[in-house]
Parts: sequence; structure tokens; C-alpha cells
Amino acid sequence: MSLEQESSPQLAEAGERTLYVGEDRPIRISTGHRILHHDGKCSRPHGHNYQVSVKVTGTLSEDGWIVDKGDITSIISEWDHRFLLEEGDPLIDAFEQSGEGDGVVVLDYPPTAEVMSVVLERKLLAALPDSVSDVSARVRETSELCAGATQ
Repeated sequence: MSLEQESSPQLAEAGERTLYVGEDRPIRISTGHRILHHDGKCSRPHGHNYQVSVKVTGTLSEDGWIVDKGDITSIISEWDHRFLLEEGDPLIDAFEQSGEGDGVVVLDYPPTAEVMSVVLERKLLAALPDSVSDVSARVRETSELCAGATQ
């Protein structure tokens, strides 16, 4: 019996495992946004150098991993150098009229770090294999503000 044949049953029996992407060295994206109905400076268009980390739980594939890290980073990078706006924000039309409509990501809710973490979790769960049972994302907007699911 080859080593590969011996290890395959062990992988199948390993149960759920956890993959951390960006835990010690977060994925960095530069993204603009504004909080349209905020009564303060966050209602003005501005941007942040966000730091994103992701925790993925699931069973190992035959390739020996839960998911390919590239599948996670490609979804996160969809927001890099884009402007996140809430549905109904007049800036959406301004971007369209200026020919920069592809630079906008429209969300159903205000683009806060809290909402961004929820949207990322949902996008990842929808895109990753069925062997993934849970995803949590942390979105750090500044050194003072970080949002994600409570564990």
C-alpha cells in the first residue's frame, strides 16, 4: 500500500478543520466609501486602507485543503480600489455619468466595517465549496475600529 493510499482515509476522517487567512498578516485593500445618512464627517466621501482576515471552517478536499487561499483573496480584492456605496446614494449616478460606474460596489446597507464583514462572509459562503460549513471575516477600517462576528 502506498503512502498516498494510507493517508487518504486519515484525511477523510479528520473532520472539520479551520483555515485562517490573514490572521497575522491581513489582506490589505484600499477602498472608498461614505455613510450617507450619518450625522458627521463619515457622510463625506473618503477612503481607508482596510485590513481583512478570514476564518474558514470545513472538511479537507482530496487536495488536502479546505479551500484555495486564492479563491478567498480574489473575492476580497473585488473591493480593492473601488468605492462602496449604499443603494440609493446619489454618488452612484455621478460615478455612472462620469464613466466610472465599474468603480462602484453598491450594497443594500451602509458600507460600514460591520456591514462589510457580513457581506464578505455571505459572498465567501456562496462562492466556496459545499464542504465549507462556516466563514467569518474581520474588517479593520482603522487602528481603532475593527468589525466581525463574535465567536
